Amino acid sequence: MKDLFILAGPTAVGKTEISIKLAEKLNGEIISADSMQIYKYMNIGSAKITIQEMREIPHHLIDIIEPSEKFSVAEFKKIAQSAILDISNKNKLPMIVGGTGLYINSLIYNYSFADTNKDDVYREYLTKLADEKGKEYVHNLLKNIDIDAYNKLYPNDLKRVIRALEVYKVSGKSMSEFVQGQNIFDIPYNVHYFVLNMDRKELYNRINRRVDIMIKNNLIDEVIRLKKMGYNADMQSMKGIGYKEILYYLNGEISLNEAIEMIKQGSRNYAKRQLTWFRKDSRVNWINKDEFNTDDEIVEYITKQLHSCNKVQNIMLFK
Repeated sequence: MKDLFILAGPTAVGKTEISIKLAEKLNGEIISADSMQIYKYMNIGSAKITIQEMREIPHHLIDIIEPSEKFSVAEFKKIAQSAILDISNKNKLPMIVGGTGLYINSLIYNYSFADTNKDDVYREYLTKLADEKGKEYVHNLLKNIDIDAYNKLYPNDLKRVIRALEVYKVSGKSMSEFVQGQNIFDIPYNVHYFVLNMDRKELYNRINRRVDIMIKNNLIDEVIRLKKMGYNADMQSMKGIGYKEILYYLNGEISLNEAIEMIKQGSRNYAKRQLTWFRKDSRVNWINKDEFNTDDEIVEYITKQLHSCNKVQNIMLFK
């Protein structure tokens, strides 16, 4: 099996610099698991890594589509799997780095229901139903057929709510019933999964500072350019945190200060959801940044973890 290294964590925790240092030390290439950095032209609001910050470490799945294009988890999985294979064939370590848990899970869980037959007509019906009666109404339809999905999913997570309803309509089973008896960890990778965390108050302070820096670095001008290029609020890309709020401001719906506070609050809420997501996976090795003085110490610790446990099977991966 191929080795797959994962470095995840909430927004603004400091994944980028540590991932670069690890890639240098472990002879790795980085595959981004960030649902916003896939888009071209959207650099400031996505906190996209720069060419200088990459320090010649190859990066994959960054700047791969136009902001007007839709991009699914299935598409991410397909491209990422191809990148993993190419990197492994070069005797280098594939490193998944990012905070989009759904992207990461698509690679490290064997979810067979993802391959079940689709019902586009039913999916369209549910989408229209959500427009007419609200997301809560559609979410409530899960209560009598898939209580686990009902409890796990939020009404705003409409795509996954619809998918759960669709799986039941197509298979007659809830998602949990569909995967019962299957090995969801039956994947072709040796997973080495690390998640960065830190004191919640300090993390929120870092998030607030990052938003201030984005504004200083002309996030508003970036959104203005995107609008001039024809990208609008109806597009998946422009609904991202940082972009939709600035659009509200540019459209005269809220003040700039209100937009900034909305971005900060939205980012803090997102970080909280990310941490909740990562806690569900028992394979995660948690790294508390507060226990280390520098990023170099964290890099050294992770490297020792891999070496001492003989976790990475292919010795060629290390320089």
